Amino acid sequence: MESFGIDELARRLLERVPPALRAVQEDLETGFRAVLRERLSKLDLVTRDEFDAQTRVLERTRARLEALEARLASLEGAPEGAPAEPSAGSTPRGTR
Repeated sequence: MESFGIDELARRLLERVPPALRAVQEDLETGFRAVLRERLSKLDLVTRDEFDAQTRVLERTRARLEALEARLASLEGAPEGAPAEPSAGSTPRGTR
């Protein structure tokens, strides 16, 4: 998580501290930031850019898979979406 997000979370937490404790505001703010950074660093997070890049890769992969499935269906002579027929020389299972 970027520094701005951690600072924003620390600020929000500090706003919820009772006024009597705000005298130690700087110590609390530093502590909040340290705890947030430590806890968030243990999470398996990715940046938005990494997420968007992987989304684009997945979209391209899905499109390619659909194209290959359509090509395979046309090569097998089956209508798209229909299960492939067994070849003429094969026998159904359990009939031999």
